[in-house]
Amino acid sequence: MASPETGVLAARARALAVLRIRGTALAVALLPAAVAVVLFAGRATGHFGAGGAGAAVRWAVSGLALLSLLMATLVGLVVARARPALSPSVPVSEQSAPDLYRLVRDLADRLDVPAPSAIALTPDCDSWLEDRTHRAHGPPRRARRSGTAEDRRAAAAPVLVIGSPFLWWMRVAELRALLAPVVAGTGPSAHPDIAAARRFIRGLDAAVAVAARPRGPLRALPLRFVGRVARLLLRACREHATIMERAVAAAASERAQTVDYGLRIVAQEQVGLAYAGWDRLLTRVALPAWRMGRWPSRLDAGVVSALTELSRRDRLADGFASRLGERPACDLLEEPGAIDRAASLLAARLFHGGPAEPGPDWSPVGWQQYPEEVVDRKWRLEAARLHRVLDALPTTALPAAPAPESAAPTLSYASTPSRTPAGVRPADPRDDEPVVVPPGPTLARVIDRLTHDAGAGDLVAARLGAEVEREEREEAARQATRGGAAQGVPVDAGWGDGTAEGGLPLFPLQPPRTGRELLADHVTAMVCCAAVDTAGAAPGLDWLDGPALLVGGARRADLGRPVLSLVDDGDAEPLRGWLTTVGVRPEKPVRLV
Repeated sequence: MASPETGVLAARARALAVLRIRGTALAVALLPAAVAVVLFAGRATGHFGAGGAGAAVRWAVSGLALLSLLMATLVGLVVARARPALSPSVPVSEQSAPDLYRLVRDLADRLDVPAPSAIALTPDCDSWLEDRTHRAHGPPRRARRSGTAEDRRAAAAPVLVIGSPFLWWMRVAELRALLAPVVAGTGPSAHPDIAAARRFIRGLDAAVAVAARPRGPLRALPLRFVGRVARLLLRACREHATIMERAVAAAASERAQTVDYGLRIVAQEQVGLAYAGWDRLLTRVALPAWRMGRWPSRLDAGVVSALTELSRRDRLADGFASRLGERPACDLLEEPGAIDRAASLLAARLFHGGPAEPGPDWSPVGWQQYPEEVVDRKWRLEAARLHRVLDALPTTALPAAPAPESAAPTLSYASTPSRTPAGVRPADPRDDEPVVVPPGPTLARVIDRLTHDAGAGDLVAARLGAEVEREEREEAARQATRGGAAQGVPVDAGWGDGTAEGGLPLFPLQPPRTGRELLADHVTAMVCCAAVDTAGAAPGLDWLDGPALLVGGARRADLGRPVLSLVDDGDAEPLRGWLTTVGVRPEKPVRLV
């Protein structure tokens, strides 16, 4: 088994190779100047003649040397001043999490490595070390100079970035075991050669980002040259940098073998489970709220509920929920609610592109209010959009659908005109008098149009897609005009020179939905509105599947197939059977707002 020192030596060798590339690039830039110095020195000492040809060569080489020095200075200044990108994160001060800092420092002492300079949380299921020693990321130069040597060494250590879902799902012992190989990486990071090679790579990467930004014509040409040089050097360093990072990771893993190795295997199993629950929570639960201008303020707390539900449904995860009796890692925070709120807002920005601060059109929502304020409102908005599209469709004369003998005939918006007065349903033989149907949007209108008009489905799907795309463009334009920082716990704003508000979301969760998917979602929303208004159903929240329809307190998960039968095949019989079973009255108007 290789020792940690062996891995560090291998990483140092590759770091030196990167530094040699840097030295070679500098030597190439200085070569014309060196030749010019030799030519002028030879002329001064009489070794070279003073003829016209020699003078022309000297001045030509001098001009080339001056141009080379100017270009090298430009590249060096851009690489040195470019701000390396930072991972978006929520900083955690020692005052807000003294127990967490104490755990990390104790772990660093056991591993005999420097402790991280700070801790931050990211809304992702991963953990890493991040170097933030660039002067653009640290305190002012005067403050750095006035600090003690110990303070400067502490500030030079990397920042430990921890995935926020880990703190809420994992237990304290599991988190310590999971962080052991990450914290062990501070040892190789403190090596001068490795640190210098990493700074050089980050500088080149930041220079490429600066050169890629749109500029004026006077600045575009020199920055284009800087970008090409930086990309050329990055390609030359790529293999050495990759092997260096692998050697650093191997050395850190070997060093961490002595700390909680057995428990780390269990913790790694929890990482996979946490990732699965976090992904379902974001795509099924948080995304519908984000699209409506609401952001769940306790996403990390919702991870526990989602993973507990996953443990109940999945045999492979059976038994994981029994760990919940142990102390959770979020107890290491003084105010876990404030940290969860900041991480939830950051997740909305990264995965959806929401604003940086709450506002009238971007407000938080708690899990208790989620069914009424998100699920019900989502259904009403989609049902209203569906009826707006139907209102805009051209009117067609369609044959009335043959009604079953056991069911009363209803008036459809798309039916052929009859002599029955508008708003009055023909008398049912079982009724003593005609039933007055209030005007308004009905589920029967949607079913009849999609059933009897062969081209209505495709046309409605296309117009729904255009309507949703238009609303998303308007929302993106509104977000681009907003600014500011998140309230409560601050979020690191320095995401690198190449990141701007227009580039959000950085990690979109889902590709755009097709027209057929949108149509199925809107028909489902209309059915759910009718069930709530006419059959006593209620909106609910399923931690793994998102918005849910509750009938008699139990979730009805069998609505998808009947809706798809109507949307894809124009067959409404499965949906009509489902409506009869639940007791939904499709001819009754529903509330859309």
